[in-house]
Amino acid sequence: MTTYTNISAGLKKTQEKYPYKRAVVYPAGRDKKGRVLYSQMTFTQLETESDRLAFGLERIGIIRGTRTILMVPPGMEFFITIFAMFKVGAVPVVVDPGMGIDRMLQCLEQGKPKAFIGIEKAHLLRKLKPGFFKTVKHWVTVGKRWFWGGYTLDQLMIHTNDPYTKALTTRDETAAIVFTTGSTGPAKGVIYTHGNFEAQIKQIQEHFQIDPDEIDLPTFPLFALFDPILGMTAVIPDMDPTKPALANPVKIIEAIENHGVTNMFASPALLNRMGLFGKKNNIKLPSLRRVVSAGAPVTPANIEQFSSMLSDHAQIHTPYGATEAVPVISIGSNEILAETKILSEQGYGMCIGRPICDTQVKLIKISDDPITQLHDKLKVPENQVGEIIVKADLVTQHYFDNREADLLSKIPDSDGKIWHRMGDLAWMDSKGRIWFCGRKSHRVITLDETLFTIPVEAIFNNHENVFRSALAGAGPRNMQTPVIFIEPYSKIKDKKAFINELLVLAESNPLTANIHHVFIEKDFPVDIRHNSKIFREKLAVKAKKRLNL
Repeated sequence: MTTYTNISAGLKKTQEKYPYKRAVVYPAGRDKKGRVLYSQMTFTQLETESDRLAFGLERIGIIRGTRTILMVPPGMEFFITIFAMFKVGAVPVVVDPGMGIDRMLQCLEQGKPKAFIGIEKAHLLRKLKPGFFKTVKHWVTVGKRWFWGGYTLDQLMIHTNDPYTKALTTRDETAAIVFTTGSTGPAKGVIYTHGNFEAQIKQIQEHFQIDPDEIDLPTFPLFALFDPILGMTAVIPDMDPTKPALANPVKIIEAIENHGVTNMFASPALLNRMGLFGKKNNIKLPSLRRVVSAGAPVTPANIEQFSSMLSDHAQIHTPYGATEAVPVISIGSNEILAETKILSEQGYGMCIGRPICDTQVKLIKISDDPITQLHDKLKVPENQVGEIIVKADLVTQHYFDNREADLLSKIPDSDGKIWHRMGDLAWMDSKGRIWFCGRKSHRVITLDETLFTIPVEAIFNNHENVFRSALAGAGPRNMQTPVIFIEPYSKIKDKKAFINELLVLAESNPLTANIHHVFIEKDFPVDIRHNSKIFREKLAVKAKKRLNL
């Protein structure tokens, strides 16, 4: 029997329960006294306006299965547009603009889109680089249309109060194609089905116990997508979402206090920036019930710092996952600060918690080769480092038009179910907790041992003037020379003395005793999306040059 599901049905359910609750709140400027002015939309308005746009999209041929580039920043139009697309069964093709124009264009072309919905700047890019959009037949401008033709969003808003009949999409039908940033390898189009989204929302709701009265501050745009379905008001922050490390803490705190925000997503970089500001200025944020931080490892020191702003009943949660599967593992700040922090600082790895809800997690032998079928011989024993693989209804099954990526990242089991290889390394303790040790591709293999990034870096991070460190390998695989890069908190006056201190620190621990090269960097190269993932591959190239290998 065919099971029908459409992610947009969640909005209708929320609208029926809370018709006049605010769905979206957007900063629209300031009055003469400097107070923020907000534009807002209720769940009824969002349901009605997305229905009207759905009629318009269908009229011009954006229908079920139409792959459609969506380049609209967070705000009213973003929510109206994406829910209208889900209602007609169109497939949003989502690319992070922060990955850089050239890579973004390659991803958009790879998605083989038939339609394009975007703001004026996005259409200008289309006209400047027409070769990447040869498959597109329908153009919609959000805002003022200039010389590029097509329709405007306003023209497609059919003025009717009739409800739109949603497409009867199935659980296995493609709902969206979301491209990875490529921060840990080539960017790939991840196929999300309506069933994946449904399971993802269920898992978030059950694990984080989100209540009907909640108000969210989603500093990462894609996470805002789920707010209307979860019944949360989405307060759009006044910040550039592609540069969270440069966000103004005053504006973020202002939004939290103005609306009594209860839930907040923050990348580790934003968490650190806000935590520093809050601790220095003795800021308290009593309305927050939970803070969710993900996108890169969140250090216990970062968590401890931000926690100074929270009430006793609030926690910072650090869910683990990837574009292909999120969230799958999680832990709260209470357990981190009480139990795992001290072990992480000693080089045990970063404890990321236990599997969430019905997620199944296994650790298998480290391999860079495809695995054709899962079997017991691949499992590693307790306390041994292996690669994380996961299985759950929210785990995506395929990449778009990328057979090679499927072979490398997906493993069928004996029942025909698909496990996803996370590409991350970890070990499991006797309590069933997973301890993250770094990316598989970042491990350093010398003639004598294999070094994992997170445990090694933790030893150097204990130095009072080390903001963060990064392990890299120079030279040929299996014969690499381990090198540690250091990003200090403050300018180093005596570089030689500082490096000697770090080498003495390295000698004191068996994890780092064989590291004899230390390089100082003002700023590490990091990913655009979260400003937190370190591009160790770029540092490895630097190390090779400096060591003349």
